[in-house]
Amino acid sequence: MPALCRSCLARFDQAQRCPKCGSPRVIAHPELETLSIAHMDCDAFYASVEKRDNPGIRDKPVIIGGGKRGVVSTACYIARIRGVRSAMPMFKALELCPDAVVVSGRMSVYAEVSRQVRALMEELTPAIEPLSLDEAFMDLTGTSRLHGAPPAVMLARLVKRMSDEIGITGSIGLSHNKFLAKVASDLDKPRGFSIIGKEETPAFLRDKPVRLIWGIGPAAQASLEKAGIRTFSDLLRWDRKDLGARFGSMGDRLWHLARGEDRRRVSRNAPVKSISNEITFNQDTASTDILDGHIWRLAEKVADRAKATGQAGRVITLKLKRSDHSALTRRISLHDATQMADRIYRTARQLFDQVGNQGPYRLIGVGLSQIVSEEGADLSADLLDPEARKRNAAERASDKIRAKFGKDAIVRGRSLR
Repeated sequence: MPALCRSCLARFDQAQRCPKCGSPRVIAHPELETLSIAHMDCDAFYASVEKRDNPGIRDKPVIIGGGKRGVVSTACYIARIRGVRSAMPMFKALELCPDAVVVSGRMSVYAEVSRQVRALMEELTPAIEPLSLDEAFMDLTGTSRLHGAPPAVMLARLVKRMSDEIGITGSIGLSHNKFLAKVASDLDKPRGFSIIGKEETPAFLRDKPVRLIWGIGPAAQASLEKAGIRTFSDLLRWDRKDLGARFGSMGDRLWHLARGEDRRRVSRNAPVKSISNEITFNQDTASTDILDGHIWRLAEKVADRAKATGQAGRVITLKLKRSDHSALTRRISLHDATQMADRIYRTARQLFDQVGNQGPYRLIGVGLSQIVSEEGADLSADLLDPEARKRNAAERASDKIRAKFGKDAIVRGRSLR
């Protein structure tokens, strides 16, 4: 059985340790040299960057988030062992991990590291489909002759270079389609390399829970469980027409995925659909001042990410969820795209005022969609708001100061609410 040492990249027949360097970081698989669809996921990306840049916190639990009313963006693996998870309210995370180092986050730095990782990926293949700053699909079909090595070797070299040259780690999933490559990348994190071959696909999936499917959230999972579908074996018992009748277009997709089939190509130009941020309160609130402060902070986070990735959006969305879990969603289309926190905030606040305070609320979110390139964004001044250009210029100046002296170098008064 072909095997690969992930430490020195030597190839050999199956062995527990590398015969060349003695490393135990060996991966062996019958299809090691033929599979070519991969998913690379950086390990606890934001937290890893913070630990890289601050060695003093390297061995400590690190949480990226902010404020007791905020939520966890991500957490390092030390914090995850304590039970901390993404999207968890900060007060809960700090109860589980009171000694955690909390970092507010530096989106511009994360975006730059993401660009460095992307440059390494571009050396392997042009067929790259980013899903976010820290993960992407790659199709390395036909690259063996170019690189003189099969895709598995080049992927092991990629994560080795990420560690050596950039200072962060990543996990690889390698398979024969996108669905299984993404599943594989989660099997052995951090610093993992997992393979799901064609021959083993039916046996691998048979008893796995359907929540493995990317995009199956709590609501979809509840709907499936109501139909008696908890595992892939349950899915296999359903007729294709019956799944379609019960679940619509998702039913047909489920029928294929139950058999390990995914015909989606790795698409280099797959568009980013939206940029959003939301917060769930530890106590429901109807306070307009408190909600206004959250709208500003969420708008600022959305704007920071848009600026960091060179994007802008034409549609602004406000999401509210009441204490009884009923939801209100309002959106508005702009004349031109924006990436400015001030404009996102003012528009979202107008949407809030249109809704009227029907609280108390347990969740509030702000989003930007119809994403386009930042080129040409925010160029036209609002004729009804002559001060818009001045505020945009002030925001750009503030961004430069924050980038140089830290996120808290300049703080808006409304963000303290």
